[in-house]
Amino acid sequence: MPDRSDGQPPRRGSGTPRSGSSSGAPRKGAAPRSGGSRSGGAPRTGAARVTGRPSAARPARPAGPRPERAERPARPTGPPLPEGTDPRMLPGDVGRELRGLPDPTVERIAGHLVAAGMLVDDDPTQAYEHAKAAKALASRVGAVREAVGVTAYRAGDFAAALTELKAARRITGLPDHLPLLADCERALGHPERALAYANDPEKARLDRASQIELAIVVSGARRDLGQPEAAVLALQGKELDSDAVESWTPRLWYAYADALLAAGRTDEAVSWFTAVATIDEDGETDAQERLGQI
Repeated sequence: MPDRSDGQPPRRGSGTPRSGSSSGAPRKGAAPRSGGSRSGGAPRTGAARVTGRPSAARPARPAGPRPERAERPARPTGPPLPEGTDPRMLPGDVGRELRGLPDPTVERIAGHLVAAGMLVDDDPTQAYEHAKAAKALASRVGAVREAVGVTAYRAGDFAAALTELKAARRITGLPDHLPLLADCERALGHPERALAYANDPEKARLDRASQIELAIVVSGARRDLGQPEAAVLALQGKELDSDAVESWTPRLWYAYADALLAAGRTDEAVSWFTAVATIDEDGETDAQERLGQI
């Protein structure tokens, strides 16, 4: 087995192929997968709304002074904002999507979106609640639906994440969350649907990191279907062979090592897990622990 103390991946000719695939490297502290969904509310109906006249089942109000109504309770506005939340921290592109809404509403939405971003890593469930509060105020804004989808995914509500991310894509036209959509399908037990995203015509619009993530999900779907060698092949490419270490490199190498192990290629897997442990300075993966288990 080649010495990987230099942090470089095993090379062709060293006894380990240069390319491969895997099921996906888990980030420590992150959700195991991505995805979710959330359906919109039903429209209000009724004769008075359609015709402008009272419904036949509801008698017209008698003439005379209008009786005083009990004051309605204030509409819930979602969970309280955490200390330090500043709506002005909202990214400019998201703020532009909120233009046209009343200023007080925009401030409330921005506060919940900023809170969701602050909490998503440490408390994804609470982040999800803030995103849903923003949606209650602006369900037709793409950035809001995206926030609900991502936080739902991180909170483990994959069905909700799937629906919300699909809605965000319809509104914005952007394919940015194809990896999350595919991983939602995996989490919901539909690996064959996850594979379909590998052939999405807009996949080429993804940035390099997102294309890597999609490849990792596709490799995992192959493993779900009992196709370990196909899972290895799904990660082949120049990114795996590159000598450069990018932000996504530890996850790609880990995924490859994991796929090799599933395919029964243990020596190669050990070599790649060792390489991951060498470069994963932030502890993004559990490569060191996996080595101790093999």
